[in-house]
Amino acid sequence: MINKNILHSCHKEGFDETELYGAYKIFFGTLVSEPRLKIINLLRKGRKNVGEVMQELKMNQTAVSHDLRRLKECGFVLSERDGKFVYYILNDKSLGPLMEIIESHMSKYCIHILRDMKGGKK
Repeated sequence: MINKNILHSCHKEGFDETELYGAYKIFFGTLVSEPRLKIINLLRKGRKNVGEVMQELKMNQTAVSHDLRRLKECGFVLSERDGKFVYYILNDKSLGPLMEIIESHMSKYCIHILRDMKGGKK
């Protein structure tokens, strides 16, 4: 069941429940991408510009820019201009705590999947 507060907010904006689920798909779909997850984890260490992300993750400029744009659209990262460069930083107010919850959940409930993939070794 969808939280009544978010449903009320969406209805106020003229969106129905189906459209809200579409937003959920965009949100979770953003986190499905391995390159985006790598960018998120890189930005957890501090701000980076596109060139720094490219170099550290060995990705091309088009892919990095596309992924950063998607992360920014979903509010996962913020940007700030410093001279001629645009730097990206993790949205620590929302994504920082979310990543901690995800990692806690994974270590408790999902690590067995990796173990099973390696043949059940502990």
